[in-house]
Amino acid sequence: MTRRIVVTGARGFIGGHVTEYLRARGDDVRTVVVRTSHDEASLRDTLLGADALVHAAGVVSAIDPNQFVAGNVDVTRMVAAAAASAGARLVHISSLAAAGPAPRASPRRESDPPAPITPYGRSKLEGERVVAGTEGLRWTILRPGVVYGPRDRGLFPLFRYASRGLLPLVGPESTAYMFIQVTDVVKTIAAAIDANVDGETMFVAHPTPVTPRELLSLIREATNPRARIVPIPGTLLYAASYAGQALGALARHPMPINRSRYAEFVSGGFVCSVDALRDRLGVVASMTLPQGIRGAAKWYREAGWL
Repeated sequence: MTRRIVVTGARGFIGGHVTEYLRARGDDVRTVVVRTSHDEASLRDTLLGADALVHAAGVVSAIDPNQFVAGNVDVTRMVAAAAASAGARLVHISSLAAAGPAPRASPRRESDPPAPITPYGRSKLEGERVVAGTEGLRWTILRPGVVYGPRDRGLFPLFRYASRGLLPLVGPESTAYMFIQVTDVVKTIAAAIDANVDGETMFVAHPTPVTPRELLSLIREATNPRARIVPIPGTLLYAASYAGQALGALARHPMPINRSRYAEFVSGGFVCSVDALRDRLGVVASMTLPQGIRGAAKWYREAGWL
């Protein structure tokens, strides 16, 4: 059966990949841009007859915290209301940042009280609450860890650093994070569209936590085996975070290191359980980090990014 699915954020990293995947499997996919309330009429028109709405649009990086609120809360409120009005199920793409940090020894579970530590994480959590509080809406919330793969600009600077011969290692080496290759994210979104699992929030990640050194070693191997991994002292990182915050405000563009990034680097890690993803959607991420990093490096080279 052909489904009609609307996707927001189709010009972005995850949204672009999910649009391609759903069309390839035969779904009738419509895309819509939703940045402000002025886009509400277009959204409602596009949703006519739709079975599901994938809300992948959002603000990931900003100088002013109000930009996170506008992009991740206000727009989500409009999207959720429109989906409820149209009778379309909403698959809302949130983030592990909405839940907050947790160490490898005590992975965070969906039932744990959320404790985000950055303006981005707090805005994503508030967006989740908007979705859950929208009357008459059928919804599923997905919280991916670090998503990477072809066309990703988030991890790309590390590949570029490696190609130039130097990889900075920041934060405690015991810290661990959850990663997931974009193909596995897309398959998870498709499973959420197809399943009748409403009113649930699930973490989305490969089950193996990764330390910063492990990540850098894989990027070095895939990009430039002669690159050096250089630990950055905590005091220098702390100073750089303040400098980056000030420079970002002057340039009106977020710097690679700022106060939010520093908080994440020294948080102790972002590790979560993915049991609910397996049990409720039948999804287990299959792309290992070594495979995914090699694939990303290959794509960056072929695309001329490296």
